[in-house]
Amino acid sequence: MKKAVVFLLFIAMSVSLVFGAGTKEQATSAGDGTTTIRWAYWGSGERVTISQQAIELYQSRHPNVKINPEVSGGAGDHFVKVDTQLAGGDGPDIIQMGGNIYDYASVLLPLDKYAGNLLDTAVIDPSAVASGTIGGKLLGVSTGVTMPALVYNKSLIERVGAPLPKPSMTYAEFRDYLMLLKSKLPSGVYPMQDIGVMSTNSTPFGYWTRYNGTPLYTAANASTSVTAKDAQKYLELFADYRKNGLIPPPDVAAGFAENNADSSALIAGKAAIGYLYTNQLSGYQAATTDELALMEFPGAAATKALWQAPSQFYTVNKDSKNADETVKFINFLVNDPEAARILGSNRGTSASASARASGASSPVDQKILDYMQVAGPHSSLETDHVPNDTEFNSTLFLIYQRVAFGQITPAAGGQQIYELLLRLIAK
Repeated sequence: MKKAVVFLLFIAMSVSLVFGAGTKEQATSAGDGTTTIRWAYWGSGERVTISQQAIELYQSRHPNVKINPEVSGGAGDHFVKVDTQLAGGDGPDIIQMGGNIYDYASVLLPLDKYAGNLLDTAVIDPSAVASGTIGGKLLGVSTGVTMPALVYNKSLIERVGAPLPKPSMTYAEFRDYLMLLKSKLPSGVYPMQDIGVMSTNSTPFGYWTRYNGTPLYTAANASTSVTAKDAQKYLELFADYRKNGLIPPPDVAAGFAENNADSSALIAGKAAIGYLYTNQLSGYQAATTDELALMEFPGAAATKALWQAPSQFYTVNKDSKNADETVKFINFLVNDPEAARILGSNRGTSASASARASGASSPVDQKILDYMQVAGPHSSLETDHVPNDTEFNSTLFLIYQRVAFGQITPAAGGQQIYELLLRLIAK
C-alpha cells in the first residue's frame, strides 16, 4: 500500500513539473508555436488601415507570428493607456513614441545589440539613428522624418478666385495674403485655422521662438532664451489675426480639437489654411475630395527656423518576452520596400535608403517630397525638447485659450508661459 502511495505521489509530481514548464513557456509563445507581438500606437482612419495591411503582409511571410494592434485615437489616450499597462506590468511589446521618448527612457529596451543583424541600421540615415539615441543607447527607431508645414485647400482657393499662396513668404506677405483671402471667402469660412487650439500647439510656438532667435530650450545649460515679452508677441500675433477675422473667433475655434483630419477646421470647410506635420497630409487628403497642398511657415526662408524631425519612434518595452521577434517586425516596418509602399508617409517620410528605393507611392507622397525640396534648405538642427513636454503642451493650450477668450491679457499670458518654462526646466 505504502509503495502504491509513493508511486502515485511520484506521478503527480511529474505531471506538476510538466505543466509547470508548459506555463512558463506560455509567457513567450502560444502552445502551437505562435509568437504574439502587441503593437500600441495612436492614429485613426488611414493609419489604422495601412498598419493592418502591413501586419497582414508580415504575417503572410511569418505564419508563426501574430501581431495584435492596440490602437488609440490620439496621443493623449495612447499614453494614458500605456502608462496604466506599464504600471501593471502588462505593457505592449512595441510602444509608439513621440517627442516624449526621453520621458520613457527607463522603460525601453536598448536596441544596440540588434543593430547590424536583426535591425539594419546601416541603411537608415545617421541623423535618424541619432534622434533615437538617448544617453548613448539606441532606444527608438525613427518611423520616418517629417516637417512642420501649412496646408491649404487648393480647390477652395481656386473656386473663390483667389491666387494660390507662394510656397515661401515673409510674415508681412503672409498677413497680406490672409487679408486678400478673407475678401474672397464666403461668410463663416476663415483664411486660417486658429493654431493655438491644438493640443500640440507647442510646435508652432516653437517655430515662432526659433524664427525670433530665442529657442525654447537648450539642454546643455538647462535654460530657455524665451522671455515673457517674446511669448507675449506670439499671443499678440494671433490676437491681431483674431481681431481682423483671419482666424475663427475663440468659440468657433474651440469646436475643432485639431487632433487629426476628423477634428480639423480645414477638412470641415471652415478654414482655407491649416497646420500639420507632413506625415499627416495623406490622412487629411483622404478625408476630402478637395485638393490639398503644402506651403512653408512664414519667414522660414530667411531664418531657417524649420526643422526635420523624427515623426515618431518604434520602441520596445524592456520587459517584452518577445524582444527578438519584435525587433524583426520593427526592421520590416522601417526597411522593407513593400512595407514602405503600404505605409507611405503617414508616419513620416522614410529615413531608410532601402525603403525610399520604392519611390513615391502616391501623388500625396510626391507633394511631400516636393515640399521637402523647398523647405529642407530652410531648416536647421531641431531645438532640444522642453522637459515634460506633454505638460508643456497642455498648459500652453490653457494659457492660450485664456487669452483668446479675453480672460487674461497677452502680457499676462506671456508671463505665465515664461514661468511655465522655468518651472518645467527646474523639475
